[in-house]
Amino acid sequence: MLRRILTLVLAATVSTFALVVTGSPALAAPVTVTNATRFTDTDGNVVHAHGGGVIKVGSFYYWFGENRNADNTFKAVSAYRSTDLRTWEFRRDVLTRASSPELAVANIERPKVIFNSATGKFVMWMHKENGSDYNQARAAVAVSDTVDGDYTWQGSFRPPSGTTSRDMTLFKDDDGTAYQITSAAGNADLQIWKLTADYTAYDNLAANPWAGTFREAPALFKRDGVYFMLTSGNSGWKPNQQRYATAGSVTGPWTAMTDIGDDTGYGSQTTFVLPVQGTSGTSYLYMGDRWGNSMGGSVNDSQYVWLPLTFPTRTTMNMPWYPQVALDTAAGTVTGVGGGPYYNLVARHSGKCLDITDNSAADSAIALQYTCGGGLNQQWRLQDAGGGYVRVLAQHSGKCLDVSGASTADGAFVNQYRCTTGTNQQWQFQDQGNGHHRLVARHSGKCLDVKDASTANGARLIQWTCGTGTNQQFERRTA
Repeated sequence: MLRRILTLVLAATVSTFALVVTGSPALAAPVTVTNATRFTDTDGNVVHAHGGGVIKVGSFYYWFGENRNADNTFKAVSAYRSTDLRTWEFRRDVLTRASSPELAVANIERPKVIFNSATGKFVMWMHKENGSDYNQARAAVAVSDTVDGDYTWQGSFRPPSGTTSRDMTLFKDDDGTAYQITSAAGNADLQIWKLTADYTAYDNLAANPWAGTFREAPALFKRDGVYFMLTSGNSGWKPNQQRYATAGSVTGPWTAMTDIGDDTGYGSQTTFVLPVQGTSGTSYLYMGDRWGNSMGGSVNDSQYVWLPLTFPTRTTMNMPWYPQVALDTAAGTVTGVGGGPYYNLVARHSGKCLDITDNSAADSAIALQYTCGGGLNQQWRLQDAGGGYVRVLAQHSGKCLDVSGASTADGAFVNQYRCTTGTNQQWQFQDQGNGHHRLVARHSGKCLDVKDASTANGARLIQWTCGTGTNQQFERRTA
């Protein structure tokens, strides 16, 4: 008996050792991902994980997404895995047209997977259509015993109220309760549905906070006890203004939606927000699709846009643009790379920085001066506008320094606004010596000016006839 026990212990030890060697690779090295590109897997094939989501199991991040036929109909939900978020290994098509007669001709969009620790099942929810139009508007469920195994089709259905269900995501809270968030009521509402204990069906409507606002492409995550809901508007394949809301509970009350990033989500639409946890803490990665359909192609031509999300306060969020993102899954860091240089514009008379109020990404948010700090709302990048003029873009929002209403009058307010070709967003830096410049608006020939030469925090930025005042002179410091 003793010999048998020792034999079993030895076998278990060997088995465990083999599992560690093959299933738990060494910590991933830092990597850099280039935005607005198509990714390839370790075999050199294009990664088709559009509209997807990520779940971490052990050391691996598993990425599930849409893989379509040339006519945009459903081909498969494909699964990939990675330890560093750049090197993606294709695992298998976990759901295919052969998985159910319902899928022979269909559209399957925005697949998301969560794990049910009580049942031991991986549960996938998705948006299902009939392959010819968007009138079916159903949710659908499939389950698997392993994260990247074959998923067994459970069927498609609408929420118990009979409302439509289109763009959707899943969220599993700290207590194990799971929710489906879905565009409902013909896309007018964004509803939060609690799921049953096994995660395979609807339980009850938990909240409907934004009725009539026409939001889609939801991504829900929790940070420091605050729930963040990131969404886009409804504009077909064309990108639009992303917005977000916050709450202290999934069921609310939720804030109203507020703008984040530029007016096109930098050419992308929300698909998922991934927490990346490591030795240095947790960072949050925005994952977006730059849809091929918006560029004259198909879904399978789509590119990926991944960006770091930043948090000026517990309940506010910025989404700045960078052409690349550095990922360190061991440390848990997500960092923007390139796109600069970035500048603080410091008023000579006050020593204070050109600032957008409250880190707001909204159109017409006030430009003012404020004590210089490390905020992205005080960092500016310059974009050539031709003829010796530049656009001045706020890094936190991607929006342009703008003379309101293209006014040519003295005292016209200067704000941020979505970037256009207007000459009221084009500025010439005129050297005033000692590293200082006047910023002259192309449309009016007038200067960027701190109103009344005030040295106070919050003093408005206006345009005014150019003079020699130091309240019209700004130092361009590298941020």
